Amino acid sequence: MSVKAGGSPVQKKSLSDILEQYHVGAFFQKYTMIIALVIVTIVFSLWKGKEGLILLPSNISSLIAENAYVFVLATGMLLCILTGGNIDLSVGSVVCFTAAVGCTMMAAGANIWLSVLVMLLIGLAIGAFQGFWIAKVRVPAFIATLAGMYAFRGFSNVVLNGYRVDIANQTFLDLFGNGKTSFIPDFIRQSNPGLDTVFSKDNTFLAGLIGPNFITKFNLTCMVIGMVAAVILIVIRVRKILVQKKLGISQSVPGQIISTIVIAALILWVTFKLSCYRGFPMVLIWISLVLGIYAYITTKTAIGRHLYAVGGNEKATALSGVKTRNVYWFAYANIGLLSGLAGILTAGRAKGIDPVYGEGYEMDAIASCFIGGASAYGGTGKVSGMIIGAILMGVINKGMIIVGVDSNYQKVVKGLVLLVAVMFDVLSKRQKR
Repeated sequence: MSVKAGGSPVQKKSLSDILEQYHVGAFFQKYTMIIALVIVTIVFSLWKGKEGLILLPSNISSLIAENAYVFVLATGMLLCILTGGNIDLSVGSVVCFTAAVGCTMMAAGANIWLSVLVMLLIGLAIGAFQGFWIAKVRVPAFIATLAGMYAFRGFSNVVLNGYRVDIANQTFLDLFGNGKTSFIPDFIRQSNPGLDTVFSKDNTFLAGLIGPNFITKFNLTCMVIGMVAAVILIVIRVRKILVQKKLGISQSVPGQIISTIVIAALILWVTFKLSCYRGFPMVLIWISLVLGIYAYITTKTAIGRHLYAVGGNEKATALSGVKTRNVYWFAYANIGLLSGLAGILTAGRAKGIDPVYGEGYEMDAIASCFIGGASAYGGTGKVSGMIIGAILMGVINKGMIIVGVDSNYQKVVKGLVLLVAVMFDVLSKRQKR
């Protein structure tokens, strides 16, 4: 304790009081996985003998393509988990089955758009079928989807007859694949040939900024897309802070500002790296659409609120007039639809389908949700958190491959990461009680 000039005592604040005042503990608890993602990326980028390899533009682009199915399936899995910690074990088999049907149709000469529509509708029908047993007959989700995992893996082998089916339709590969032509063209530089003189090795400033090996093929359209996305993010977050302030909602404003700056900077950095390679991948468009649509559904719609309510307290939600069984049906129909889309993206990237494709996909989706903050008990979780979880899993996978970790130990590391994430959720809930 100290004394002011007037004689009144002044109580010194302890470190814990200062941390509590500025919500430091809440900040680290909320952004634990983002911090973990940064640390893991730094570790792999500084790995002796492999320095910086994981941050190469080509590796970042391939990381997005390799994990496209994870983002899509984890979005649907999040809806199931929100209803009370339920999961869908059949998604990997459904991915393989829908892709098998679509690839077989295209190999037989069917129209690409008809094939894509059939794949989506099959996925939706399977999801609705399994949702019926879960929602109406009240078969436990674990059992219903376990049966689906076996059944649709078998159907996949029947359709493929045990052999791989390749896709030769270039339009399909351009829209959903990961080849050299599966990127948004640089419309800005194509329509302004004079910019080629600016992005040349003679421009020492830009050559030093972008790199002499990348400046001549720098994709300006991709960079502009990233800048627009960062500006939109900042506007949305600023509006959210102002609304919270107007309504008197107590939130850590410095924490939100810091997180906004970090995420915007990350968007600009990723699009810069992509611009140095081939530009904006087509697959990232489909991922962004899925994430954007379902982020809106879960935060801005009645059905989204019902998902959280059912997971929080199903009986109370039912007494309030919500048809809780239809909420389950909605969740499982959606994950079926997204499994169809994941099948399209998987077939596009692999330029065909093999009977073993899709194995383990459900585990990657489940892990991404739990690592991203979804509660094992339901009622808690966000699309934004799931994105962080999926990216973290992707970085760990890619990093371990680059540094040469044995595939068996890769599974061990992924299992430990999942266990730590779930332990963090359990301990946090226990502390709140």
